[in-house]
Amino acid sequence: MADVSAARTKAVFEFKSATLPLIAVILKTSDLDVLAPVLADPSAPPALRVQQTSGMVMAKGVEDQSFYRWSRLTSLNEVGADPATFAVSPAAFHAAMVERQRDWPTAMTTLSTHDTKRSEDVRARLTVLAEMPGLWRNALTRLLDLAPVPDPGFGSLLWQAALGARPIGRERLHAYAEKAMREAGDHTGWLSPDQAYESAVHAAVDASYDDPAVGAVLDGLLDVVLEPGRSNALAAKLVALTMPGVPDVYQGTELWDLSLVDPDNRRPVDFDLRRRVLAGDDADGAAKLRVVRQALTLRRDRPELFMSYTPVPAEGPAADHVLAFDRGGAVTVVTRLPVGLSARGGWGDTLLRLPDGPTAVADVLAGGPVALLVRP
Repeated sequence: MADVSAARTKAVFEFKSATLPLIAVILKTSDLDVLAPVLADPSAPPALRVQQTSGMVMAKGVEDQSFYRWSRLTSLNEVGADPATFAVSPAAFHAAMVERQRDWPTAMTTLSTHDTKRSEDVRARLTVLAEMPGLWRNALTRLLDLAPVPDPGFGSLLWQAALGARPIGRERLHAYAEKAMREAGDHTGWLSPDQAYESAVHAAVDASYDDPAVGAVLDGLLDVVLEPGRSNALAAKLVALTMPGVPDVYQGTELWDLSLVDPDNRRPVDFDLRRRVLAGDDADGAAKLRVVRQALTLRRDRPELFMSYTPVPAEGPAADHVLAFDRGGAVTVVTRLPVGLSARGGWGDTLLRLPDGPTAVADVLAGGPVALLVRP
């Protein structure tokens, strides 16, 4: 095997940016040519060792470090995700689901786990910012002026977290800020904290509670993104529960869940509240619990309705704002890009080509941003 110099071997322990594959940092092209056939044998000792370590390298180098440095749109910075993939079209989504139904029909589907960096509803809210980048740019500029952070890039990540989880208690946001800046590891760290840097970040956190001007910026943003964020959240939840695969609902996410990275996403769940909502209490988040309950009940009672996958096409002026598919008798219909839909004045004459014939999307979604249809 080609020689690997001590300097390049040492780079394994010093590597901090996951924007390039780790192996490309420490090996030359000629080394890769030698390694490729060895690693292609899954039973070979070198391949076994790579299998034993690559997951940890990925977790610590990417999810637990680079994801705290890359703050363009933090709803993309999720475990198993690639922030370079900004979005997919409905056509690409349908193609992926056809493949999933064919090859992995019993694989798990979920939106939140014990290791989620931002809960599903935080991400759904932050994704709204992608539809209004000018608003976010102006608000972020104002926040960085009012409560300066030494690293503006980290400031973007911090203020997205504050918006995504708002209202969030002071101590929870301080705990998140500490973990995020130390995991990023570029200005401070767990082993050698930079007190000046961390104090400046914590001062910005305090400003979101103590400075009325900072609070006003965040509250103004929240007023704009709240309802579109809930539309995104309901859409993501219904898709996850009805797409090919076995759905998993992480504890607490039956209602709105505005949690950040662990241990924040492992707080005790108020199951008594969920029982009251199921019994009819119209608490905040009841709409989400109804979606969860109805979708899971239908999958349990009528599994024959979920045995295939067929895209349901839309046509008309707002066709890009609807995603629909037929699982074999159960048809999922959800709203996408709700800000743009509102800006263009709603559904208009947009139609869905349902199995029983063309149907107005405005009629299907008259009661909310999502629908699960079943033939009588």
